[in-house]
Formats: sequence, C-alpha cells, structure tokens
Amino acid sequence: MKRRHLLLGCCAAMGAGLFTGLGLRAAGPLANPCRGTLPPELANHDLVRRALEGLDLTRLVDTHAHLLGTGDGGSGCSVHPSLHQWWQPKEVLRRKGILNAACIDEDAVASIDHAYVERLHALAADFPAGARWWLFAFDRAHDDAGRAVPDWSTFHVPDAYAAQVAQASGGRFAWVASIHPYRDDALPALEAALAAGAVAVKWLPSSMNIDLRDARCRPFCERLARAGVPLVVHSGEEKAVPGAHREEFGNPLHVRALLAHGAPVIVAHCGSLGSAIDEDLPSKPVVPAFDLFARLMDERAYEGRLFGDLSAVFQRNRTDAVWHALLSRPAWYGRLLHGSDHPLPGVMPLVSFKRFIRAGLLDETAAAPLQRLREHNPLLADLVIKRTLRHQGRGLAAAVFEGRALDTLASFKTTPA
Repeated sequence: MKRRHLLLGCCAAMGAGLFTGLGLRAAGPLANPCRGTLPPELANHDLVRRALEGLDLTRLVDTHAHLLGTGDGGSGCSVHPSLHQWWQPKEVLRRKGILNAACIDEDAVASIDHAYVERLHALAADFPAGARWWLFAFDRAHDDAGRAVPDWSTFHVPDAYAAQVAQASGGRFAWVASIHPYRDDALPALEAALAAGAVAVKWLPSSMNIDLRDARCRPFCERLARAGVPLVVHSGEEKAVPGAHREEFGNPLHVRALLAHGAPVIVAHCGSLGSAIDEDLPSKPVVPAFDLFARLMDERAYEGRLFGDLSAVFQRNRTDAVWHALLSRPAWYGRLLHGSDHPLPGVMPLVSFKRFIRAGLLDETAAAPLQRLREHNPLLADLVIKRTLRHQGRGLAAAVFEGRALDTLASFKTTPA
C-alpha cells in the first residue's frame, strides 16, 4: 500500500500546482468520473469526425506522454518519500488528483505499474490503428559533480522500463530516454539508448540541475545531431517537479547553446508558462517565457532545428495571448508537434471551456460534448479540442498532429549515426 501512495506523489509532481494553484479539490464534481469505454454516439460525434477529417490517420503521434509507476510491478520506478507525507495535505490532494486523472483505483489494482500501462492501452484503443505515443523516462537529478542526488529527485522512471513498455506495445508506443549529461557514463548511456530505439531524450533543466550552457552538454548534443535524434527540453516556469530548484535553468534563451552544438531541440510546452529574464537586453527585464520561445522560433538560423510541442499549452493556467499566438502563426505549423502531457488531460479542472468561449476560440455548443468526451477518453478529447479551437477561423494544421516536423528530423543527420 505504501508504494501505491507513492505514485500519488509521483503523479502530483507532474501537476504544475494543479489543485493547490487553482484552489480546487480532487473529489466530487471536479474529479475525473472515468466513464470507461467510449460510447458510439461520442465516437461518431461530428466534433470527433471533423477533428480526424483531413488527417493522415497512419501518422497521428503524441510526442509528450508520461510513463509513471511505483516499482510495485518490477518497473524500477521510484518517487521521493516526502510525496506521501500526511502532514503535507496540499501534496496529498495533488497526488490523489493525478491518480484519479489516470483512472487508477489504488485499492482495486494489484499493481499500479501495470494498471498505468493498461490504462494507456485502453485509451489508445479509441484511436485509429496508426496513432502512437512517445512515453518519457525520467532520470534522477544530479549535482554539479555528476553525482545522483536522491533528495532532489522527485521521481525516477528508468530508461530500461520505458524501452520495455514500448517494445511490448506492438508499435503503439515509442520511448524517450532521459540521461543527465553530467553523469560519468552519460555518453555510453546515450549510445545504449540509441541502440535500444529511443526516439528522443528528455531533460527538465530546473529540476534535474542541468545548465544547458555547461560544456558537458556539447558532446551529448553532437552525438544527437549525428543520430538525428532530438532533445525534448522543458523551458519556462516549472512548478510540478521542484527537484533541484534551479528555475534560472528554464530560460528558453539557453536553448541556443544546444542548437549551437548541432542538436535538434523540441521545446516542451513551447515555454508557455511563467517568466524568464530577457538576457538579450542590457536591462535584463523579466518577460513572459513564451515571448523568448517565440523569438527563437522567429530566428531564421534555427529553422529546421528548433521545434515546440503543444503539451499543456491549452490548459487554463496559460494566457489567452499564448493561445491566440499559437493558433495564428501558420509559419510555425511545420515545426509544432502535438503532445498531450498524459495523464494531465484527465485532470478535469485543467481545461476551461468557458475560457475558450470568452477568448473567441470555441463555439459554446461544443463545450458539452467535449466535456463528455473528456470523461470517457481524455487523450482523444485533448486532440479533438486542439483541432476544434479556432482563432479568426484558423485552426492548427494537420501537420501538427501528423508529426510532420519529425520528417525534418529524419533527414537531419549530419553524418551516419
């Protein structure tokens, strides 16, 4: 039972202040009702049909989904003990909320490790056969000397486990490695991950204690450049996984160092949350992190090497300005990638249809069926919502959901891997 409670903490770490930041409860009408199998009237609803219309269904890809576990099924996953301490009620509330988002009843399953993956497969079953998901491993935080620091590590999902889940999925899932570049064995670990089929590498700099400008990142980036494999890098504010508490490392402008070393980079969430220092200006003002991401996207030198994923960007803790910008920049569409940030789409309060309506992005008649869709399959609802939102009649292009940016990466290799 203790390890099951730990997953609640593990999941809560992904929640970006979910309930505490919103002042919400994880029970009652705000909880995910987990209604199960998608009924035909929703599966065939006009909103779903129109969302899938015009897409190459064999190419649907979600490039940002989290793999979580407690280790109770032999996964090797672990989480920080503090995340299940009863005297921290806000943390307990967040933990319960995310476990509910994943539709896992801790008292009714034999293994949370297994139940989490089974839930993913159940959600995937409502998608066309070609759809696939990138599942993230997550390395431990390390100090400046390259030593793992358990007290900074909110949770850990081993590369080997992510690879195992992907390899057993029949092509539904791919896996994303997570390797701290300060580790003594960073490069051998990267070689092993590439050999095992990792499609990307994920870093969360502020939590993991990674300064993207550190010289130890260079050989890592150069190897990824040769392989044509991207780094998925979280930029912007990080509330979910405090870890090493190095918020300054989340500045989107630091991504330039990775690009200078040749690595293709996917900026997670498009740097859409919080603020960062504008280091390009002598006065060093604090500005929205998204503005710095947008500056990088508009720099011609980074075309074909810098990308953004749309995970979490349409949650209620983002601004209308971010929403309007992403929907009104067709020049970016070939460089944006769909991502759900699973299991967060199952946190009911994170999506506000009223906000979308007030922002002029959604017809109010769509709110009720979209909410019902969320209650049955949050992953499908996340895709349908993003395909339905419109700014001045313009919505996100099919290329975003078909992973067309990945075609650029496939041809990116500078030399044979």
